Amino acid sequence: PLAGTAVYMTSYSRLSDAQNWEKPARKWLYQTPQEILTKASNGASDYGNKFGQPLICGSVLTFEHEEGGKKYGYDKVIMQAGGIGYGKKKEAQKKPVSAGEKIIVMGGDNYRIGMGGGAVSSVDTGAFDQSLELNAVQRSNPEMQKRVSNAVRAMVELEENTITSIHDHGAGGHLNCLSELVEDTGGKIVLDKLPVGDETLSAKEVLGNESQERMGLVISDTNAEYLKRVAERERAPYYEVGEAGNTNELIFEDTANSSPFDLKLHHLFGSSPKTVLEDKQQQASFEEIDYSIDQIDSYLHQVVKLESVACKDWLTNKVDRCVSGRVATQQTCGELQLPLNNVGVMALDFKSNQGIATSIGHSPVPGLIDSGAGSRLSITESLANLVWAPLTHGLKGVSLSANWMWPAKNSGENARLYEGVKAISDFACELEINVPTGKDSMSMTQKYPDGEKVLAPGTVIISSVAEVSDINKTVSPVLQYKSKDSQLIYVEFSNQGFELGGSSFGQVLNRIGNITPEADAQILKNAFNAVQELINKGLILSGHDVSAGGLITTLLEMNFANTKGGLKIDLTDLGEEDTVRVLFSERPALIIQTEDSKEVLEVLKQKEAKYTLIGEVISERVVEIENGGYLHSFDIEQARHSWFSTSALLDLKQTEQSVSESRSKNIFNEPLSYSFPKRFDGNASTYNLDFNRKERSGVKAAIIREQGVNSDREMAYALWLAGFDVKDVHMTDLITGREDLTDVRMIVFVGGFSNSDVLGSAKGWAGSFLFNEKAKSALDAFYKREDTLSLGVCNGCQLMMELGLIYPELGDQHPKMHHNSSGKFECGFVSVDIEETNAIMLKTMVGSKLGIWLAHGEGKFELSESEKTYHIPVKYSSKEFPGNRNGSSFNTAALSSLDGRHLAIMPHLERSLFAWNWPHKEGLENAEVSPWMEPFANAFNWVKEQL
Repeated sequence: PLAGTAVYMTSYSRLSDAQNWEKPARKWLYQTPQEILTKASNGASDYGNKFGQPLICGSVLTFEHEEGGKKYGYDKVIMQAGGIGYGKKKEAQKKPVSAGEKIIVMGGDNYRIGMGGGAVSSVDTGAFDQSLELNAVQRSNPEMQKRVSNAVRAMVELEENTITSIHDHGAGGHLNCLSELVEDTGGKIVLDKLPVGDETLSAKEVLGNESQERMGLVISDTNAEYLKRVAERERAPYYEVGEAGNTNELIFEDTANSSPFDLKLHHLFGSSPKTVLEDKQQQASFEEIDYSIDQIDSYLHQVVKLESVACKDWLTNKVDRCVSGRVATQQTCGELQLPLNNVGVMALDFKSNQGIATSIGHSPVPGLIDSGAGSRLSITESLANLVWAPLTHGLKGVSLSANWMWPAKNSGENARLYEGVKAISDFACELEINVPTGKDSMSMTQKYPDGEKVLAPGTVIISSVAEVSDINKTVSPVLQYKSKDSQLIYVEFSNQGFELGGSSFGQVLNRIGNITPEADAQILKNAFNAVQELINKGLILSGHDVSAGGLITTLLEMNFANTKGGLKIDLTDLGEEDTVRVLFSERPALIIQTEDSKEVLEVLKQKEAKYTLIGEVISERVVEIENGGYLHSFDIEQARHSWFSTSALLDLKQTEQSVSESRSKNIFNEPLSYSFPKRFDGNASTYNLDFNRKERSGVKAAIIREQGVNSDREMAYALWLAGFDVKDVHMTDLITGREDLTDVRMIVFVGGFSNSDVLGSAKGWAGSFLFNEKAKSALDAFYKREDTLSLGVCNGCQLMMELGLIYPELGDQHPKMHHNSSGKFECGFVSVDIEETNAIMLKTMVGSKLGIWLAHGEGKFELSESEKTYHIPVKYSSKEFPGNRNGSSFNTAALSSLDGRHLAIMPHLERSLFAWNWPHKEGLENAEVSPWMEPFANAFNWVKEQL
């Protein structure tokens, strides 16, 4: 399911007859990271090279190849890996480009912004004139990218994808993107055909523009027309800019037949000179950390307020964490929905329990002391976060990405970088996992006009990814308080002591220290594999890693997102008499909670993991610590207040003050709780849902979407699962008359960011109906029929309000949507109450209290009339923020038409369809579907009754 990794040759040099250079055909060596490592570990002798370690991105290797009696040497091999996702295997490789095929650019115009980003990112900030640096900022238009992506997706989903080759647009601009498309053939591109929004741009500026909202591709002349029609349907700008050639020459020309760029491809892609950097190692020495155990409470409250340790609610509350409807685990967890999760998990699809997990790790301050230790700790932290998802192939199925950020070219820094990179390679080798991709920013230095320089600490951020066997088994860090006793076990990733060097504790005392914690590869492997087995056996109730803030932070965080219980901990058997060191050291480890410590300890023993039974769950809201003769009790509520206080201060910078203060006042007082509909039992069969349906039902529903929306797939699936045959209707279909909705019984206006909301909530989308006769006629005719239903979610809700579709009798007094009271985008999982109304989709759910996702910037219902004027079928369970996340009148989350056939709702019921969509699953542990499938089943049954 992970994007395949490929190794291919990018540099070519003749070992003989160098003056008469010829380029052999590019050859793919291996297809997957696993194959690479297998071949590497076997020596890969068939390619004349002995690999002594796993290949990492940028590896320089030498191959020899003989072709036609001539010997060639390949002196560079680059491994490239895609992002997290999956696709058709046959789409994984580009097809050979042939002369005469069309070169296409899709996306937005060229402007002066985005000039030279790749070059400027390689020099110190402040080295260039400020205007040059500002121009280097690459423009990215997600809404435009979505249009282009939709067009490409439509081609990929054909039975036979006719795109020959495709390349993303970014660093290097058109020159890089288009040259790589035709690197085997050459080609001719007409400058005047490239999209230009600023006529003052020179040819050089057009060629080098690095806007990231575009895509370059090659397609045959016979298939280009279909792609063009697809692009028009998606409103994705389409430009035929040139043709592939057969002379291995790349030419950019204008209509005056001048060629500002004309180059043989081997000059562009030939062997580049090797850069040799020399540096001297410099030994760093920092002050040791002095402390007194009498100040332990003060230390704790300072540590948990550090931005790196403190609550990240200020960050996570403003980003869409439910988009796609396939989010199985995101940042927030527990009944209080606080951002404490270890790992992120996405479902592969809606029908299986398989998924993809990802996590990150970094250790910048330990890296100051020892760059090698920083690298090892970065990998270890990413794995300590990833381990809580059940991985299909265990540790060996993990791939890493290394993002290096370093102040290179400064004295001693290149030597530290070398040590850091070598440590990554050696540690990955010991763990038997690969690092197939990465990125670097080698200019993490700020220069000032007076000559002063500030260096960022050299850092590697490790991202890990792996396939998940069952997304329902992912372990949460939220401590489970039950009447039955449960125990806590400390599982080690290290065989070193409880060092304080590079810790958050040292930071609050303005010290770094000289000895960092360490990770041991074999101990880590044993522990990782043991925990994986325990997860698969269902023996872990909750679990959390020890990292930023140390062991005491881990123990407290396990109690922050719940409202009951605490811990009684005895650390004596860990063998560290200094309680400050054992509590605040960031020595890597795991804490697991279990009800069956006997079986858990047996598994840990069998796997040769290092572990210690350290405590048990208690009813009091405290974490009691004992270490030898030392006893101390930490108040959970006080610690949580300190932990949240930093987030509250940061939130004031982005949120309207009174609303932000309301968040701080109420966030711990609104725990999620549910009351399910009477029919609901968690079984799909209760709603006659068939996950394997292949026959058409004859009952048609239509997804209506505009450019930029992003909830069409999950909504289509919900309708299909309920029994509808689902049509995809773009606004361009209605505007051109290709679709008139006459055979459709239900329409859904889906959510997302139509027109990027630049004109206000869905006003641009509404204009597409109001000012296009065919679209408006189709919509009016649909609403005049009495056998139809309609649903609008998020942006679709905004559209229905804008068009006056819920209460047409109110005319100009029809409610409209307004900006959230917070003044910004809000995302969260909140509880709502289903009220008594005529709403057909919700009629069987009255009296329920359910969790649901919301994600919007303009979700506020301002209802100027009395409450009885409106039919309000869904209300937020809380009157105050953040329960009422947008400040709506009467806690309104949805409105229904008087006859109940038309429903406009701001929260995303289609992103809350399954138990694994709910970040707090109490009562849904074994459910096939969530209660939010019931509205779709009701809709299908009602429409069938009208036939």
